[in-house]
Amino acid sequence: MDKLVSKSEYILREVSSRFENPAVLWSTGKDSTCMLSLIRNVFGEVPFPVVHLDTGRKFPEIYEFRDKLSKEWGLNLMVSRNSDAGDVSPEKSHFECCSALKTEALKNVLREHGFDALIMSIRRDEHYMRNLERFFSPRDREFRWHIVRPKEPQEVGDAPFESLQNPELWDLYQTDFGEKCSHVRVHPILHWTELDVWRYTKESNLPVNSLYFSKDGKRFRSLGCMPCTTPIESGASSIDEIISELETTRIPERSGRTQDKEREETMRKLRSLGYM
Repeated sequence: MDKLVSKSEYILREVSSRFENPAVLWSTGKDSTCMLSLIRNVFGEVPFPVVHLDTGRKFPEIYEFRDKLSKEWGLNLMVSRNSDAGDVSPEKSHFECCSALKTEALKNVLREHGFDALIMSIRRDEHYMRNLERFFSPRDREFRWHIVRPKEPQEVGDAPFESLQNPELWDLYQTDFGEKCSHVRVHPILHWTELDVWRYTKESNLPVNSLYFSKDGKRFRSLGCMPCTTPIESGASSIDEIISELETTRIPERSGRTQDKEREETMRKLRSLGYM
């Protein structure tokens, strides 16, 4: 745990020293609350604006937890909502709904405040698309994520594409990606697992959204919008019981998130166009 935390805190110090106007994205879930705790460990407070993307379809417990902890920790909270989303719903299209309510809301707040770095709380073990990320990941002026490009010329037997992402070795990170870059996504807990987050939460005695704990034999492992998130069968009503459950389960963490059950290219397209 100490090595994981040390690496994350090193990355956060890099953000503070190399970027002029960073912000941190907070969903109120376990991962992003863990991130806020790490930031407080490093700086004594959260010195960056804290952005919450409000789709208007979150669980009431999420709003209650957000407002309570924001006040207790003295957060500079910015709530971003896309008021021009129109009549979108996951029943019509998960892709269009996520794009309008989350991606566009994020683009709006980035454009309005000119953030050059966005601290996020994704982990590689959550989804195969997130396994392709780097700790410092640039987005272009259209907020797109470029991973590969066609390779030319090609020799017989060569892969048709080449990577646009530089390797990150020996804690040496590229942070300047040139004028074509609109902002950099920074992922300080990319190397953590779901179990790591819960163990850190326990050790640090962090506040936890009540939705994670069992009620009537069910609980949530991943928090999203109400229409797209379903609970799992579980009797875990404490952090210790959650940790014990995760040590043996083979059920994916995001199995209750509807958009991840769709075709793989849906999540890939969302990510490439600016989704978290």
